[in-house]
Formats: sequence, structure tokens, C-alpha cells
Amino acid sequence: MSRTARVRLFLCAAAVIAVAYTLACTGLPHFGAAVHPYGARAVGATLKQRTANTISSINFDQRAFDTLGEESILLGSVLGVSALLRRTGSEREARPRPVRVLPSTSLFGVLLLPVALLTGVYIVAHGQLSPGGGFQGGVILATALHLAYVAADYRVLRRIRPRELLDTLDAVAAGAFTCLGVAGLVAGAAYLQNVLPLGTFNTLSSGGLVPVINAAVGIEVGSGVIVLLAYFLDQTIGTESGDGGTEPNRPTDRDEDSPCPT
Repeated sequence: MSRTARVRLFLCAAAVIAVAYTLACTGLPHFGAAVHPYGARAVGATLKQRTANTISSINFDQRAFDTLGEESILLGSVLGVSALLRRTGSEREARPRPVRVLPSTSLFGVLLLPVALLTGVYIVAHGQLSPGGGFQGGVILATALHLAYVAADYRVLRRIRPRELLDTLDAVAAGAFTCLGVAGLVAGAAYLQNVLPLGTFNTLSSGGLVPVINAAVGIEVGSGVIVLLAYFLDQTIGTESGDGGTEPNRPTDRDEDSPCPT
């Protein structure tokens, strides 16, 4: 196809999309209006499914198929990073040097790490009941683990970070989300349609599939973010050139000559 033909095709497609978008916008309810038909339908469906958190009901029930696509983007990102940042034949594992950390920073990290972990677990577990959910809780869990890097150094983080296990968890959680949708088809319903008992409203067991999918997303996001950062940190700090041409453990702002006090 010639350049002129491609430009004409683009202009025609852009005009069609612009007209459709404009017509769609003119049919939307006014911003700030007292009556919002979509909100009323979403809240009604949420209550029908006995889910206290409307946002979680939308994400993991009413538009769960869209959420599956969003989760797949994160999984694809992890796969891409693991393929691009894997060690080549000319690279080998480096031994990071110990670094000195301020006592106040170490104390801050030691105290905050368990609190952050507990907060992440709570946010994931109560995703169908209160603000938060699997996406937010997963990011908190990943952040909590990396407080070990802030409070100590990379060697400590690497000891408490089972990258291979988390890599597997990431794939298993993403696969679980997909398989939960198949359960609806097996039961004669639509893909990702709820097939579990709805339970009692405003309890941990309420919402049918919502808490189960929310938990799978929390595990997938938490492990996926940790694995992503692990590949970047390993490439920056934990890898050296096999021919000795690359300085192992490139210096960082926290590097000092003296080791971290034990």
C-alpha cells in the first residue's frame, strides 16, 4: 500500500472514530447531575451480589473480563523484562558490597516492614468490603519487602526475596484468574460469571467470586512487582561482566567504605 493510500485510510478511520466518539459523548449524563444511570445500575448490581465495595464489584464482577486484560498486561511486562534482562553468557552473578546505613534508617525500616506487610495483607483480604483491593494491596506488599533494601542493603533483600518462587506465584495467580472464568462456562453460565454462594453481606465470605479473584490479583500484582524490580536491581547491582570489564556492584548514593554495623 502506498503512502498516500495509508494516509487516506487513516483519515477516513479517524473521521469515523471522531463522529462516533462525539455522538457517544453527547449521550452521556451531565457531570455533577443528581441522577447518574450508570452509578445506579452499578450500585444495584453490587448490592445484588452482596458486595460491600462497589469498586471491587465493578472490577472483579461486573467488568471482570476487562480486569483480566489489565492483569495480563502486568504479566506480559514481567515476561518481557525477564527475557530482556536475563544474564547473558558474558555476565555472571556479582557479590554486592556491604553498605553503611544510618541507624535511624535501619530502625525505621525494621519497624515499618512488618506493619507494611500486615497492611498489604489486610487491604487484599478486605478488598470486597473496604477501599483497596488486590491491585493496591499487592503494591503495598511489594513495597514492604523492599524496605529491607532501604533499611539494610541489597544482600539482605536478596536473602528474603525468593525470586523463583515469586515468579511461579505470578504465573499461577494469573492462570487462576483465567481458570475461575472457565468455572462459569462449566456451570452453564457466562465466562467469569459468579457461580459461588454469595454469603452474608459485609463479611469476608460475601461476594461470591469477587474475594477469590481479588486475592488472585493481589498475589499476582505483589509477586509481579517484586519480580520486575528484582530483574532491574539484579541487572544494576547483582551482575558483573564475565571479562571483568564492568565494575561489580555499581556504587550508589548509599555506598560507603565501611560495612554496615551488625
